[in-house]
Parts: sequence; structure tokens; C-alpha cells
Amino acid sequence: MNRLKNKVAIITGGASGIGAATANLFAAEGATVVLTDINEPKLKTVADEITALGGTVLPLKHDVSAEEDWKTVVEATVDTFGKISILFNNAGITIRSAAWEDIPLTDFKKVVDVDLTSQFLGIRAVAATMTKNGGGSIINMSSTAGFIATEAHPGYTASKGGSRLLTKAAAREYAKAKLRVNSIHPGFTRTELTSPYLDSEQGQKAMLSNNPMGRAGEAIEIATTVLFLASDDSSFMTGTELVVDGGQTCV
Repeated sequence: MNRLKNKVAIITGGASGIGAATANLFAAEGATVVLTDINEPKLKTVADEITALGGTVLPLKHDVSAEEDWKTVVEATVDTFGKISILFNNAGITIRSAAWEDIPLTDFKKVVDVDLTSQFLGIRAVAATMTKNGGGSIINMSSTAGFIATEAHPGYTASKGGSRLLTKAAAREYAKAKLRVNSIHPGFTRTELTSPYLDSEQGQKAMLSNNPMGRAGEAIEIATTVLFLASDDSSFMTGTELVVDGGQTCV
């Protein structure tokens, strides 16, 4: 308990899945949480859960691909709580198509904007404030797709590979400012969005053939790894990638 006491954390994509699990865990560990998402009804639901358990939370509607939205979120956070200690760049999407030639360029660009460009915008938006306050921790959500290409997801795979190296570039850029930047790479993870696939015959076959543990991870199992990277327990770690995948990348 209290591993994040007196810390202020921005969590994007916080209305569901890993983002929501991380927000609840951070609040339980003493953090003040700024929770952002484009889905306002679900955002309010998660914020209400945190408040009911005694946590402090500020929910904000946020398009992570919009630079102006990042300015608004950072200003609101600093105006309300005085600082930013942690940024979890969690928001992400994918758009599946059976064949590359069927993927509209607009879809490819949208995935890259939400999954990769948003992380650049987020890092740039919080860096000055974090540096002024003596440093902080940024965690970028990548994926095992940052190591192993996936079929029918070129935008997603490119974005997650890009996230991995963007993280390392930012880690080198801001190390002397005591700003740590790391990435996390989940494998199959059960959320409300992925459960229909994971429970399907195709999903079960994929897990059994590609995952030595033979099961999907739970959102809380990813959240606890994010907590480690956010906390002072990982104070000598920057520019690294933590893989949480049940052995999927043991190839």
C-alpha cells in the first residue's frame, strides 16, 4: 500500500480494460488519478468506482491523437493538483482487415495516430512539468506485436514496434532530467473488448498454439506491472521493455 503516495498520475484509455484496472490499483496505492478517455459514460463509471473506494480522481474527456486535448489535460492536471508524477500512455485501438489491399489509408493512419503519435504527444506534453518537479515516470503501452508481427494488423504492428523505440529515444532524451520512460508489452489479455475473441474457437486455438501458459492474462496482471514501472521500485530502470505475455515471445 501507498507505493504511489503523493503522486499524480495521468492514465489514458482509462474507461475500460487495462486502463481501468490500473486506475483502480493506482488509487489504492495512494495516487491521485487523472483518468482520460473519449468514452465519457464509461469514464464516469470508473471514476465513480474510485471515488466510492475513497480515491481522488479527475475524469477528463480526451482524444489522445489531438495535440490541443493534451494541452488541456496537462493544464487541468497542474491547475487542480499542482504537478504530474506519472503518465501511463495506455490508449490504443486496432482495426482489422483480411487483406492489406482492403485497408483504407484513413484506417491505417487512425491506428498510428491513436497508438503511436499519441505517445509522442503525451511525452512532449508532460515533459516540462515533470522536469520542473524533479522527474517522473512515463509508461508506454506497447504489445508483443512490438516484437512479433501479426497478420491483418499492419497499423497496429507498426505502431507497437514504433512505441518500443520511441520509448528508448525518450529515455535517452530525458534521463538527465530524471524522467524515466519504459514500455510494457502484454500478450493475450482478457478485457471486455478481447473476451469475445479469446472465448472463440479461433482465440482458444491461438492461445494454445502460441502461449506456453495456455491462458490469457488478466487486466490486473498487466496493471501490477505498470505499478512497478510507475513506482520508485523501478528507480534505476529507463528505456526498457517489460514483456507480460505468458511466454508468448519465448521463441
